[in-house]
Amino acid sequence: MNKVLLIDDDAELTTLLQEYLVEEGYNVVTDTDGRAAIAAAAGNMVDIIVLDIMMPRMNGIEVLQRIRKLSQVPVLMLTARGDDVDRISGLNLGADDYVSKPCSPGELAARLRAILRRAGQPTGGASTDTIRAGQLVIHSGSRSAEWRGETLELTGTEFSLLEVLARSAGQLVSKQEISKRAFGKPLTPFDRRIDVHISSVRQKLGLREDGQSWIQSVRGQGYQLLVD
Repeated sequence: MNKVLLIDDDAELTTLLQEYLVEEGYNVVTDTDGRAAIAAAAGNMVDIIVLDIMMPRMNGIEVLQRIRKLSQVPVLMLTARGDDVDRISGLNLGADDYVSKPCSPGELAARLRAILRRAGQPTGGASTDTIRAGQLVIHSGSRSAEWRGETLELTGTEFSLLEVLARSAGQLVSKQEISKRAFGKPLTPFDRRIDVHISSVRQKLGLREDGQSWIQSVRGQGYQLLVD
């Protein structure tokens, strides 16, 4: 079981990511202080570090600099969306990859698996990179999908939503759960993003032989991906 150290002072996001990664089969330790990452790297105590850039006391870039003087432990950076300067700085200093916040827990897990494979470590996650739900095949590692044997063209958000539904195919998934797993944050009042993106995915999947959508909705509750 891979040990992940997650450093972020956003308590809500940290809890969501930790819960998801634990379900994926990782041993996850969290902290709000970048100095914990430096100590873990020095002591070779973890397999990979997830490090937020915007941290109090010591920012993620400085933490990464100190880590690289001590260890080559894999480091994945969490960056503000569109913050190219920090992203480039992190990669130049030896970060293995980055994910923009708010991030999909599924995408984060896929990036972790990819980094660990490149580092020659067994990934040890509970789930595989491939999810099969009827005629739908989801490749979590490459974030690609196939539908009825053909490549299914999806945006990043559409993929995250469909992956969540595919993991629970045939079961109702609440909007709150979809938001947490696909967007990395709780659903807020009057937020219609899920409905809008689900509508787009429905169009790409087409209709069943009975004329119904492959993704069924239960008003006010959530969505369910049907399988034959």
